[in-house]
Amino acid sequence: MTTLLLSHPSSLGHDMGAGHPERPDRIRAVEKALSDPAFASLSRGEAPLGTLEAILRVHPQSYYDAIVAASPSRGLVQLDADTRMNSGTLEAVLHGVGGACAAVDAVMSGTAENAFVAMRPPGHHAETQTAMGFCFFNNIAIASRHAKARYGAERIAIVDFDVHHGNGTQEIFWRDKNVLFCSTHEMPLYPGTGARSERGEFDQIVNAPLRAGDEGENFREAFTTAILPRLTNYAPDLILISAGFDAHRRDPLANVNLVEADFAWITNQLREVAIRCCKGRIVSVLEGGYDLQALSGSVAAHVGALMD
Repeated sequence: MTTLLLSHPSSLGHDMGAGHPERPDRIRAVEKALSDPAFASLSRGEAPLGTLEAILRVHPQSYYDAIVAASPSRGLVQLDADTRMNSGTLEAVLHGVGGACAAVDAVMSGTAENAFVAMRPPGHHAETQTAMGFCFFNNIAIASRHAKARYGAERIAIVDFDVHHGNGTQEIFWRDKNVLFCSTHEMPLYPGTGARSERGEFDQIVNAPLRAGDEGENFREAFTTAILPRLTNYAPDLILISAGFDAHRRDPLANVNLVEADFAWITNQLREVAIRCCKGRIVSVLEGGYDLQALSGSVAAHVGALMD
């Protein structure tokens, strides 16, 4: 069984302006890391365009129409303090949706054991009807609903280790008993959600917040004590990962001190659960990570562990 890498050149066309941390060079750093001979055995493909049907399983038609209408032919359109669109944004966003769904297709059909979707912009801050935090459509949520609609997956786990809490994913699945959402993230930090007390309608949300200055030991303890036991007991049909690498000690947008080995460790832990519970099926979707050196090394560690 292989690891599938999905990407698309449209990721480079989304540009929110000079000085913005969520920039095209992030994808160039990922591409450079995964061009190393160590990744020669990766199965590689282009992320297709996402379908309206897939998007509407999460976001209403009115929201989709508003995003399309906001797309400019030139210049920048500001959607919130952090989130802008240029003429290339919409295509990149739609390929991000399509990549997440195509990755689900590959692992659920058995053509790949697991997959990594190297697309931007990220998605986990996007709520049902709100673009925010650099995000437009919630790719990981769309992938989850796609797995349920297309393959009948009844027990889906989403694990988010981005340093910023996936408020959008939590909001979307707050009342969904068929999705277990688990997150480590720094608190207090943008967007301000993710307290331990936020547990969802069916106690199916597990938040394990970290503090500024925490290191790999704290990160591993949070997973070992709060998340991995819940994940194992849940016995998911599919594990989806919101793979943000901005908890790295070099990242400028947060204050957690992880290193590449920590991302390899959690990937291996999740693979062990997936092998026991769901034939190794994992779909990982790129979220944050804004220091290019840290992003490059962390993605290499993550994908290398998926391939191992």
